[in-house]
Amino acid sequence: MTTAPNRIPWPPILFLAAIVLALILHWQAALPWPGGAARFVLAAIGLCLICAGLALDVAAFRLFRKHRTSILPNRAASSLITEGPFAKSRNPIYLGNTLAIFGAGLLFGVAWLALAAVAAAFAVQKLAIEREEAHLEAGFGALWRDYAAKTPRWLWRF
Repeated sequence: MTTAPNRIPWPPILFLAAIVLALILHWQAALPWPGGAARFVLAAIGLCLICAGLALDVAAFRLFRKHRTSILPNRAASSLITEGPFAKSRNPIYLGNTLAIFGAGLLFGVAWLALAAVAAAFAVQKLAIEREEAHLEAGFGALWRDYAAKTPRWLWRF
């Protein structure tokens, strides 16, 4: 497969922009955050989400290396990975990034980060995932269609 799904590597740009924008908004207009025991519980949940997100990223990175295909979202795929975290989500790296940013918002009490994670996930789906899926269908045909039919884009069906 030679044609890239995108000319611009949208996902890292969008996730980084979401983090920067959230931190600026927090600095300029912090949203209220619970204190006491609720803050502790939210921080614990956030830490768990960060760990889960990083674990998804690492597992997916290892599979890209194992299958010798590009991890870069603006490069053509030479292999369709359907094992490991890709058996549960067609986009475990984007899911991992979203969980990690959302979790950081909970851990550090920055509500804007949690909101930005959701916004970034939506933007990544529109600017990258939908194009990547068309690219994978063009390159892998029925193999891709069978995989896409049984594996959700995130962890749930929209």
